[in-house]
Amino acid sequence: MFFGARQFGLALLDIVLLLAAVTITLVRFHRLSRVAALLFLPYLLWVAFATALNAAVWQLNT
Repeated sequence: MFFGARQFGLALLDIVLLLAAVTITLVRFHRLSRVAALLFLPYLLWVAFATALNAAVWQLNT
């Protein structure tokens, strides 16, 4: 959506939903294993960074 269709708003919605899913997954991992949650933390940070970039690009192009 972001690169192919250049639908920045739709891509932002998509990545926000991904960020929510990753956050929920990390919380559930933490209930089972602290190590598993810590290993998943870089992915959460990467998706959060990508979300911020997507939001900035969308804002600058509207």
